[in-house]
Amino acid sequence: MAGPRLDPSLYRHRDTVPIRRALVSVSDKTDLLTLASALADAGIEIVSTGSTAATIREAGHAVTDVAAVTGMAEMLDGRVKTLHPAVHGGLLADLRLEDHERQLAELGISPFELVVVNLYPFVETVASGAEPDAVVEQIDIGGPAMVRASAKNFANVAIVVSPESYPSIIEAVAAGGTDLTQRRELAARAFSHTATYDSAVAQWFAEGTLSDGGDLPAHLTIKAERLATLRYGENSHQRGAIYTRAGGHGIAQATQLQGKEMSFNNYVDADAALRAAYDMVLPAVAIVKHANPCGIATTAPNALDPIASAHLRAHECDPVSAYGGVIAANGTVTLKMAENLKDIFTEVIVAPDFEPAALEVFKSKKNLRLLKLPADWQQERMDVRLVSGGLLLQDADRFPDDIVSVAKDWELVSGERPSDAEMENLIFAWKACRAVKSNAIVLAKGNATVGVGMGQVNRVDSCRLAVERAGDRAAGSVAASDAFFPFADGPQVLIDAGISAIVQPGGSVRDDEVVDAARKAGVTMFFTGERHFFH
Repeated sequence: MAGPRLDPSLYRHRDTVPIRRALVSVSDKTDLLTLASALADAGIEIVSTGSTAATIREAGHAVTDVAAVTGMAEMLDGRVKTLHPAVHGGLLADLRLEDHERQLAELGISPFELVVVNLYPFVETVASGAEPDAVVEQIDIGGPAMVRASAKNFANVAIVVSPESYPSIIEAVAAGGTDLTQRRELAARAFSHTATYDSAVAQWFAEGTLSDGGDLPAHLTIKAERLATLRYGENSHQRGAIYTRAGGHGIAQATQLQGKEMSFNNYVDADAALRAAYDMVLPAVAIVKHANPCGIATTAPNALDPIASAHLRAHECDPVSAYGGVIAANGTVTLKMAENLKDIFTEVIVAPDFEPAALEVFKSKKNLRLLKLPADWQQERMDVRLVSGGLLLQDADRFPDDIVSVAKDWELVSGERPSDAEMENLIFAWKACRAVKSNAIVLAKGNATVGVGMGQVNRVDSCRLAVERAGDRAAGSVAASDAFFPFADGPQVLIDAGISAIVQPGGSVRDDEVVDAARKAGVTMFFTGERHFFH
């Protein structure tokens, strides 16, 4: 149903709006008293609620309680206090219209020219692990209603949803009022604020459905704020920007400590490197080029500097491709690792932290981008990918924490059961394979990749590529394939190169041929029953 249509000639021009009355109700009380003091000193009436009113009053400023405006005390444990015509009439009256002004006068309602509202800490409550009932109580109702009403009426009302806007409002008070441009900009921020808030609430409900084993949500809302405009996108003729999601804990929330501006491709590669490094339990490093690993490794046994050891072993897999690569570490980057990287051209290093001495070494590489992950970084639970006209949603492909126990149930279809050390290497190869674009083949020795075959349109070519990159190191290594071998020719390439064991999902109509080839060569082969495509 369409809203009312009014004759444009009825509207009176209104640019600068003096502030006489302000409604203030905030959960985040940062700099509240600075703003309240400025409003009080200017003789502006402050109407407020609950703890906000108490804070302002304790500072010695006069406050009108909302209950005095509505004539009703708050009810239902505070769920209803501002949802009243005496409040919303003052927010929504368009005083460019004589009829609105007349109706307010007849009803004894005074207008507001300034509204300062921020919402209940819903995201923070969810992040704290609170129980569902406690989370529900942080779903703000009155707050968003006031924000949206004020933003709709930006012609007359300035709506402030963040302490960041307080200085400009204090300046406007001193200058005699807010202007239309300022109010319109504040309204845009306000609607973005409520949209982000509602998106977080919707996501919480959707995730609750997922955790209960239900269907994927029928409706999906994704709200993101532009963090930065990038120089360009994947190529120089494409525009690019990075956005952050409310409640995000990923690469988009990392802090850049030094180096050139991050590029679109830098972000893509850094995220891919994190995916590879953080699959490992031991200190690990992944080196990525064009979203594909050119080396993944965990630390050598008894290494004096585990993370530096992991980096050197990852680098040895393919030093040529590592040139200009993006590195992710799942532990603090040490002085030793920094010294090892001093003469290696690297685009980005992302890690949970950096030793101060390592940062000193990196200062000489001014273009090197260093990203420090947020303390609460975590792998996503869901994957979202855009397609033309829509998007795809799936559970994130994650390995179970007890993968060693899971591996005990892998089906041994050929050869002898490996030693514990060999089994650990097979598990490493299987996990590393998940980070490689399909078709993916990984060769590994001692929990370090020695050859990677990625992104080929048939699996036998991926086998040849992995063997070629490994060279002599292929002999005695183990192999992992992200999906089944459709023919025996792929495994035969690996067998001819001296592979000692192969782990793969199984499930091909020609599994018998594949297993027969492994048995004839005396090569151990496991079926996992689960594939790890990565497109």
